Amino acid sequence: MEYRGKQIKRKDANNEKSKSSKITSEEKEGESKEKESKYGHMPTFPYQRVFTRAILILGVLTVVYFGTKDGREVALAKQKEVLHHRAQDITCSDDYKAELESFPGCVPRRCGRAMSDKLVSGSEADVLLSIAKRGMALGGSQGGATILDLHSGALSQGKNFVNIYRLNDAKDVFKKTDFTFYKVVKTKIQNAIAHHFGVQPQSLYLTHPTFFSRLTAAPALTVHDEYWHPHIDKETYESFHYTSLLYLSDYGRDFQGGRFVFIDGDNTNRTVEPRKGRVCMFTSGSENLHYVERVMSGTRYALTVSFTCDQKYAIDDPTLPSSPQNEQKQ
Repeated sequence: MEYRGKQIKRKDANNEKSKSSKITSEEKEGESKEKESKYGHMPTFPYQRVFTRAILILGVLTVVYFGTKDGREVALAKQKEVLHHRAQDITCSDDYKAELESFPGCVPRRCGRAMSDKLVSGSEADVLLSIAKRGMALGGSQGGATILDLHSGALSQGKNFVNIYRLNDAKDVFKKTDFTFYKVVKTKIQNAIAHHFGVQPQSLYLTHPTFFSRLTAAPALTVHDEYWHPHIDKETYESFHYTSLLYLSDYGRDFQGGRFVFIDGDNTNRTVEPRKGRVCMFTSGSENLHYVERVMSGTRYALTVSFTCDQKYAIDDPTLPSSPQNEQKQ
């Protein structure tokens, strides 16, 4: 009897489990029907899983591309480095190289850019900085960019330009030795460009404009103050074939911002941090699209010296204008 009683209990327990399982199954079926009736049958189609994965991968690649589009940056030259010579070759643009074929001895073996901290001495950089400061003290843009061109005499003043050599206060500003220093530095840069790019020095001619620049964080008031737009030197100045920049102040010390940025076709910005005495040389064609970052604080000084292969655009080295006062200067 005891054994039979146990069998009955087990049978009852199994019946309960069966009922419970049935109820659970019915509940799930009811929920499924409720969802189906509420939202309708979900559509399906061949290769749905493959398509879904492809969309997901495309979305990830899109996020990665646009997330890094403006952030890829390589430092070509940092301010703390002391460079004997550093270069990067770039394929010459077709229009640039085609134009230079008309000037034998001036076609580069390669296009690109090069930097050196050993070309111009510290004392030479100091003299050139002194020239810039003395000249710009007689003028100055109301915006963030002041220009002084020793060759033409152009000096930013307010929202316009004046000829510094016609100002009464300018008669004692410059000395002959200032222009001698300028010529020495210009010749060094000319020879360095010829050596690096494989052209003949005598095929390179100084061209207009050659100018000192002073950049500050002051807001732009005229188009001349907007120095930060990407541009190609050959398009801005028709005569330019080779461009050089001599920095006369230090990034991170004398000013913040104001780095020189090459925008390359591989979606990478390559930056040069100005260092006093550093020379940056590059071919002026569309292979070297570039811009200068806005100066955030402090004052950035530099000298632009550029060369042409076309003798009709050549200019002489700047000299002290003749006057009774100037003849007496040493």
